[in-house]
Amino acid sequence: MGYWGLGLTAGQQLDIVHEAEAAGFDSVWAAEAYGSDTATVLGWLAANTEKIRIGSAIFQMPGRTPAMTAMTAATLDHLSGGRMILGIGSSGPQVAEGWHGQPFARQLRRTREYVEILRKALARERLEYHGEIYTLPLPDGPGKALKLTIGTVQERIPIYIAAIGPKNTQLTGEIADGWLPTFFSPERVAEFRELLEEGAARAGNPPSQGAGAKKIDESFDIAPSVNVSIDDDIERARDALRPLVALYVGGMGSRDKNFYNALVRRYGFEEAADEVQNLYLEGKKDEAARALPDELIDQTSLVGPKERVAERLAVYRDAGVGSLICTPMAFDPEERKRMIRDLAELL
Repeated sequence: MGYWGLGLTAGQQLDIVHEAEAAGFDSVWAAEAYGSDTATVLGWLAANTEKIRIGSAIFQMPGRTPAMTAMTAATLDHLSGGRMILGIGSSGPQVAEGWHGQPFARQLRRTREYVEILRKALARERLEYHGEIYTLPLPDGPGKALKLTIGTVQERIPIYIAAIGPKNTQLTGEIADGWLPTFFSPERVAEFRELLEEGAARAGNPPSQGAGAKKIDESFDIAPSVNVSIDDDIERARDALRPLVALYVGGMGSRDKNFYNALVRRYGFEEAADEVQNLYLEGKKDEAARALPDELIDQTSLVGPKERVAERLAVYRDAGVGSLICTPMAFDPEERKRMIRDLAELL
């Protein structure tokens, strides 16, 4: 569902989710930046659906303490009857420091400790933790080591991490149940899988012994978020995605620290990454969108006629993707529902 609203009413968005649930989709995910929050949307969806799972993509770590995230996930698990998938991520320095007032530093260590605390809290262990970032309870004060009072419906709520950089991706393979990449290119899955398996090996599951490979291939879920534009006119389909891709590559971060721009560079589009960023930061957003290479959009999205999308779905499947989180790119709700039906038919 992406960010809340974007021209659609609450009723229209719920209608889209009902279409997906009826078509047999496995899960519905909601996002947050500095507008709508994910937890409220997921609670509303849980109350108005029956079987489709609900996922946070993502809860921003700087916006919640680990204990608060555990409380929220456990509550949503109860409201949904055990359908919660917990996706978390660091966000970026502009949002973390500008909106939440939290330092964007030592993210690898922060993420590791955050997940360790989440696991303890969701397992209803008494929350005592002594890390480099988090200390619970605070020393020399009235704080008490508490435990979650309500438990969860699922025996173990799966934890997914949104990661872009190599070290974050490696860490995700080590400590998470799933990976939430964005602008994922299935053609480059080998290098991603190598990072995930290196992380799994650090957790004591070396691929050479088989356990690491099992963690990544079977129980570990690669769940990319993929923009979708199904249209017989492939140029029109690409154009529907250009403004969003340009926003991320060009403007989602500063000139010196834009994780999406860095990812596109690693894909080999260095010149395009420079051009799109320069144009976008100069306020030339339309020009930035036009400067995006067709090949980049094709690699990281599902675009074009149904037959072409069917071929790309097979590529994602062969790359080991377990959950494909599809975002139909259309402001018209009927067009979104049509794409949902198309995807269901193709699958």
